[in-house]
Amino acid sequence: MTHSTLRSRCTRLLGGAALVAGLAVGGAGAATADGSDVERTELSGTEQTEAHGYWTSERMEAAIPADDLAPEDAPSHDAVEKGEPTTVQGRSAEAPGKNKKAAAGEKDTVGKVFFTQGGQDYVCSGNSVASSNGSTVSTAGHCVNDAGTWATNWVFVPGYDHGDAPYGTWAATDLVSTDEWVSSEDISYDVAFATVEPESGSGTLEDTVGSTSIAFNRERGADYDAYGYPAASPFDGESLESCSGTASDDTIGGTLSQGISCDMTGGSSGGPWFLGDGAQNSVNSFGYNGQANVMYGPYFGAEAQAAYDEAAA
Repeated sequence: MTHSTLRSRCTRLLGGAALVAGLAVGGAGAATADGSDVERTELSGTEQTEAHGYWTSERMEAAIPADDLAPEDAPSHDAVEKGEPTTVQGRSAEAPGKNKKAAAGEKDTVGKVFFTQGGQDYVCSGNSVASSNGSTVSTAGHCVNDAGTWATNWVFVPGYDHGDAPYGTWAATDLVSTDEWVSSEDISYDVAFATVEPESGSGTLEDTVGSTSIAFNRERGADYDAYGYPAASPFDGESLESCSGTASDDTIGGTLSQGISCDMTGGSSGGPWFLGDGAQNSVNSFGYNGQANVMYGPYFGAEAQAAYDEAAA
């Protein structure tokens, strides 16, 4: 089934782009301990400095939702490989006074992702997740790699709110995604992770805004709260939005993703799905033209966990 169907008024997160097989340009493939393949690219210190300098407030405002960064065809496997249920525990911000909005119940771990692909500036969403390096961001695969080409000028802006970036920009040092996404743009594996560093100063992302727990290989059909920065009408991308629902299997396109009731639009791609225990367990990925107000997200199985492990170490 082609993904020209992913163009509804409220769930148009992805659109058509050429399908390219093979390893990503500039990336490196790696096999993990469980045999899963992941794809990774490293960004130089110069590239990080350029990314920080690139994103002026004007460019952030002009960036468009990553609607066009998905394949027309999405091959899928018979089943997502499932390992042992695993949860990595998050923690609160360490630096006193830095997590300014936590008392108000807002999620400073969630933020906007900005990047350049093919000469165009795009916006997605992301989340600070628990990791051994303390600076790992989750997002969607199409927010880091398009048709085998890695994004440039990639930054994360945690706690973004109406143009305010209370914790600055965090540029990617590494981008990691599943082999299934990078090599064949399989929408069932549309997940990625970035390792980031601040524009100035020291400390980790986790020290600054905290991190949420992240879970893999859980049961399907759970209840979720999803977050993101929808920028396509009727939203404007200036504030964090959310939706909630019970996940169900994709019966339209036959992908291995799950869908929940949600009216968020483009720009929310890559935003986190949280289980009832607060652990992230998927990301906003796509919606169908003929199915209004349903958001789909990839199942976090062995492949998603392998990409996370590669980024988080």
